[in-house]
Amino acid sequence: MVIDRVLAVAKDGGDLAVGTPYVEGEKVTVKIVRHGRGKKIIVFKFKPKKTYRRKQGHRQGFTQVVVEKIGTGSGSVNLQKTEEQGGENIGA
Repeated sequence: MVIDRVLAVAKDGGDLAVGTPYVEGEKVTVKIVRHGRGKKIIVFKFKPKKTYRRKQGHRQGFTQVVVEKIGTGSGSVNLQKTEEQGGENIGA
């Protein structure tokens, strides 16, 4: 998946390019790892001295991604790691 609306990107020399609102010509390549739902949050409403108690649960959905490449052309940074380079396992 390619994200072409990039807000800011760091160049090789350490310069930070900030867009107005987006940086022209820059792209970020990501790979979707999985979709899931977070931990359950309990929402409890209570009013003292009244018979008012409401209990509701909520689980926020999320999408876990891995950034593979940042930038385009000569200034691109490749972030893929192989197992020999010590790539880490991303868990939730």
